[in-house]
Amino acid sequence: MFTTIITFLIILAVLVFAHELGHFWTAKKLGLIPKEFGFGFPPRIGGFYKGTEGKWRWVWGTKRPSDAFGTLYSINWLPLGGFVNIGEDEEAGGDPKHFKNQKPWKRTIILSAGVVMNLLVAAVFISWGFMIGLPQTISGLPDGVQVRDKNIQVLQVLPNTPAESAGIQLGDIILSIDGQSFTNEDSLQEYIAGKQGQELKYLIRRGDQETSFNITLETISSTGEAGIGIAIAETGIVSYPFFRAIWEGIAATAGMTWYIIIAFAVLLKNLVMGAGVSADVSGPVGIAVMTGQVASLGFVYLLQFAAMLSINLAIINFLPFPALDGGRVLFVIIEKLRGRPVPEKIENALHNAGFILLIMLVFIVTYRDVLKFWH
Repeated sequence: MFTTIITFLIILAVLVFAHELGHFWTAKKLGLIPKEFGFGFPPRIGGFYKGTEGKWRWVWGTKRPSDAFGTLYSINWLPLGGFVNIGEDEEAGGDPKHFKNQKPWKRTIILSAGVVMNLLVAAVFISWGFMIGLPQTISGLPDGVQVRDKNIQVLQVLPNTPAESAGIQLGDIILSIDGQSFTNEDSLQEYIAGKQGQELKYLIRRGDQETSFNITLETISSTGEAGIGIAIAETGIVSYPFFRAIWEGIAATAGMTWYIIIAFAVLLKNLVMGAGVSADVSGPVGIAVMTGQVASLGFVYLLQFAAMLSINLAIINFLPFPALDGGRVLFVIIEKLRGRPVPEKIENALHNAGFILLIMLVFIVTYRDVLKFWH
């Protein structure tokens, strides 16, 4: 449990820090001077800053030094990521380098940079995984890839079938049937063809465990052929050359992003239609538990999982909801369309209300997670 919590916190810290680094780096490149860029969350332990005479200094505590010129680079007590203060919630005054005095296109780029950084991090993680070797189906692979640990794996278990009744699960690896091993799925299908009504002994590997299942074959209605009601495929650990791995990582990130966007759209539709939130939606507790489960499978699986979390963080942050990056971008768009900004008091009130609603949602989902894992 301790290892699971530490692993989850490290992944969370890396993703949040990368997100804030995106905002910070972009703001600096566009000529702004962020007031503070911090590792971890306050209270502040201390930080480096450049004094008015141009020398770097260290300051202890939470008070900003009066002679600080430019950005204070701080270290904070809660190492759960980081933050950047670019002044979006402060009075702008006449400072030409203040965030609120920038043109709408500049503010939009800065506000969107955290999301872009999370997508880049996901692409890096997946590309790294493709260099090490990721589990996937091995049919139709391009030339130049390396495949190891070939298996015949269960990709789907149909409902109300012998496989489901016996306890076969998604991801199970078929080692043998009646003591006979198979090199590909075609030879396995040929072996069971015409054996309706016969009981066969399936040797299955699930994680580090091997288990035998005695299953009687039936005619599966969806195919009209003898079987136990599973979809299988040849899988293996596939690794790519360096540059091909980068390309595959970018393509996989784009694909995952699209599917996650569709999933969010369905979730939001259900909320609007009053269908409620699916029990599959997890909060911090559920994600931490999943992190431990994935970590037990190996480092490369953890890379995939961290990439998926990074994409989720990007998409959530870009939703046009107050307090999120997407909500702040929405106010910039409204300002551009109206020709003048939304009154500051109204915008701040909406962001504060949005933040409270998000915290309430986190608490509700976390409560459900605790109940689910408790039972």
